[in-house]
Amino acid sequence: MFRNQYDTDVTTWSPAGRLFQVEYAMEAVKQGSAAIGLRSKTHVVLACVNKANSELSSHQKKIFKVDNHIGVAIAGLTADGRVLSRYMRSECINYNYTYESPLPVGRLVVQLADKAQVCTQRSWKRPYGVGLLVAGLDESGAHLYYNCPSGNYFEYQAFAIGSRSQAAKTYLERRYENFMGSSREDLIKDALIATRESLQGEKLRSSVCTIAVVGVGEPFHILDQETVQQLIDTFEIVKEEEVPPAETQPATEQDAAAEQGSGADQGGAAGEQGGSPMEI
Repeated sequence: MFRNQYDTDVTTWSPAGRLFQVEYAMEAVKQGSAAIGLRSKTHVVLACVNKANSELSSHQKKIFKVDNHIGVAIAGLTADGRVLSRYMRSECINYNYTYESPLPVGRLVVQLADKAQVCTQRSWKRPYGVGLLVAGLDESGAHLYYNCPSGNYFEYQAFAIGSRSQAAKTYLERRYENFMGSSREDLIKDALIATRESLQGEKLRSSVCTIAVVGVGEPFHILDQETVQQLIDTFEIVKEEEVPPAETQPATEQDAAAEQGSGADQGGAAGEQGGSPMEI
C-alpha cells in the first residue's frame, strides 16, 4: 500500500469508496505473528506463534483469558489487543454481576465489534490495529469468532490470521469437515500441525507456540510448555510411524520387478563382456 491524498483521515472516503486508514489497520493484522483457532461441538482450541524481538528478549503474550468460558488470541498490535481484552473482561464482570450468569459469547463479540466500528467513524480516533480470535462456550455450544479492525465479525469452524497464515488456512480447509466430531486431543493435534505449517520450515517447539483450550467441563486455560512439548513429541512419533508403511509396499513391488529383470540383465551383460567396454 502507498500513501495517497485520501488516507490522511479515517473519515475521508476515496473516490473508489474505500477507507484507507481502516485498510491499513487490517494490514497491521497481517504483519503480526500467526494465530489459529479450531472448534468442535464441545471444545475450542487456540494456538499462536510466539515471536520475540531478539534472542535476548522474551516474547509478548498473545493469548488472554477473558472469563472462565471465553478467551482470545490476537494478531497485530499487542498493545491494542491488551486494551481490548481488558474491555472484554470488564463486560463479562458487569454482566455476571447484573444477571448472575455468564455473558453469551455472541453478545460479547457484537459489543467488541461496535467498539471497533466507532473508531472508523471518528476523526480523533484511529482504528484498532489488531485482529482477535474469540473462543468461547455458552448454552448454545462452542463458538469461534474473528473480530476485524473494520468492525466486522464472522463465526468460523476454523481460522488463521497473521503473517504466513495462508499455509495454516490451506491445512484447515482440507481438514475442517472432521473438526465437528473431533475430540479434544485431535483438535490440539490439528492446531499444532497448522502452527507448524505457518512456521514454514522452522522446527516446532513449545517455546515458539502457545496452546489454549476451553470446552465442556473445562474452563479456559493455557497449557504449560511441558505439556505442549509432550504433545509435540507424541505427534512427531506418530508421524514417523505412519510414513514407512506407505513406502514399504511400493518398495516390495519394485524389488519384485527388479528380480524379474535381473536375469535378463545378467544375460545381456554376459553377452557384452566380449565387446570393447565403454569409456567413462
